[in-house]
Amino acid sequence: MKRNDLIKHLRRNGCYLKREGRSHSLWINPQTGHIEAVPRHKEIPDLLVKKICRYLSIPEI
Repeated sequence: MKRNDLIKHLRRNGCYLKREGRSHSLWINPQTGHIEAVPRHKEIPDLLVKKICRYLSIPEI
């Protein structure tokens, strides 16, 4: 999956960018307080996308 598509999905579901790291961006779900790292690659494997969505408690793509 394209990283931009994942970012749009995270924003639509109420998550926001907490901070930028060196090779990852940290996203937080303010409703649950969970923080998850999103790698800065153009393509992100589908299994990793599902894990990120599951951990942030948002619907999977």
